Amino acid sequence: MTKLYLTRHGETEWNEKGIMQGWGDSPLTELGKNQAKWLGDRMKDLHIDVIYASPIGRAFNTAKIVKGDRNIPLITHDGLKEIRIGGWEGLNQEEMKSLSEENYYNFWNVPSKYIPTGNGESFYEVKERAFEAINEILEKEKGKTILIVTHTITLKSYLTALENRDIDTLWDPPFIKQTSLTEINFKEDGYDMPLVACMEHHEYAKKEFNEFK
Repeated sequence: MTKLYLTRHGETEWNEKGIMQGWGDSPLTELGKNQAKWLGDRMKDLHIDVIYASPIGRAFNTAKIVKGDRNIPLITHDGLKEIRIGGWEGLNQEEMKSLSEENYYNFWNVPSKYIPTGNGESFYEVKERAFEAINEILEKEKGKTILIVTHTITLKSYLTALENRDIDTLWDPPFIKQTSLTEINFKEDGYDMPLVACMEHHEYAKKEFNEFK
């Protein structure tokens, strides 16, 4: 059996301001670093053979925090990058909407009709890229336990492809919150998914913080 854990990076400064990042980047906030630490604490007693991360700083730095001082290989893979959003990169929601209200609506509601600007990618392209990248990792690391640290749309695109769903279901619940944990077990006869976007470690951390405040 091959066990795959999937997570999203911690909160960033641009997340906090509602700015689109795409292939751009901004530093993890203190909360973002804590979110990564909470996930690291949750996973510290779980055996992990290898960690793969998007090379974009927010994901790679989250992976480093989750890894901690454990002797686990940490490998970057370009196929795990977030959707490339071209002319929208660095803009906030209102600025994107002002460029094209219809395209903005389609991005969040009808991904099949979203038209990328500049050198951006379509949702179809990200779906194909993410599925191909993760399948490549699964084949290379067959029989191992793998952690992948990536981005919301990349992760959601992979799940959409894995479950053979239409691209317009991409934003269906659950939402992939920061450092939420998804677990997939691949067996000879298929796969099962015991965890999807699990946030239990956030609740534990919140309770602990309140107790010692």
